[in-house]
Amino acid sequence: MTIKELKSLFSEELSSTYPKTEIDTFFYIVVEEYLNFQRIDTVLNSHEKLKKEEETSILSVLDRLKQEEPIQYIIGKTEFYGLPFKVNTNTLIPRPETEELVDWIIKENKNRDKELKILDIGTGSGCIPISLKANLPKSKVSTIDVSNDAIEVAKQNAIINKVEINFLNIDILDSETLPETYDIIVSNPPYVRELEKEEIKNNVLNNEPHLALFVENDNPLIFYNKISKLASKHLRKDGALFFEINQYLGTETSQLVKNNGFQTVHLRKDLFGNDRMIMANL
Repeated sequence: MTIKELKSLFSEELSSTYPKTEIDTFFYIVVEEYLNFQRIDTVLNSHEKLKKEEETSILSVLDRLKQEEPIQYIIGKTEFYGLPFKVNTNTLIPRPETEELVDWIIKENKNRDKELKILDIGTGSGCIPISLKANLPKSKVSTIDVSNDAIEVAKQNAIINKVEINFLNIDILDSETLPETYDIIVSNPPYVRELEKEEIKNNVLNNEPHLALFVENDNPLIFYNKISKLASKHLRKDGALFFEINQYLGTETSQLVKNNGFQTVHLRKDLFGNDRMIMANL
């Protein structure tokens, strides 16, 4: 099989499940991973034949894509804010909206001279705390997760990205206090209501950890309530609380944060025009 034939096969096999742009993205990710080819190489070498072992590996990936398994889990890695991250089914796949949240925090704090103490709540792959530490190198960063399995992945990512992070295995909903006082507290907690499951694509619904995604319909802001209450007692006076939020609950989340002691709450839209982020100050 040639590279050109492989590209055609991807289109034929996946067109009933994915849009063309996504299929092309899958193809280029796979040829880079298994053939070490950049996009231009696939054009210049389109008639080159694959070795048997290469063909076997890539066809296995294609089968898994047909089952709607995320490409990031298949190859075991992704990129976030320009940095490499391992991911598996114990961690959510980082999203562009979360990159926007990280970018907001970095831009708000990059010119501050003092050492910043940062707490991230809900480690996952470690994309938030690791990206913050890499871009705010003077900061001291800690991160909390209820899942030991997620923490193990995040620890590997800290090593890959050569940053030092303090990892804590804590169930935030059972916590009555936080370990220290911080300049920044940030969280991208579970916020998708059960009633919104029908909006979720199968590749997410059937593969990514529900513990990190979903909350009950009757108490969708449970994590925001708990974290903002704790943050009101453990943020320094000039500190800030940052949240990624459910796009449908921007007003409700902002009011809840105000009710828990924050004087100013800034609600920000993401690139798609959805209410997605909050910055709050005491």
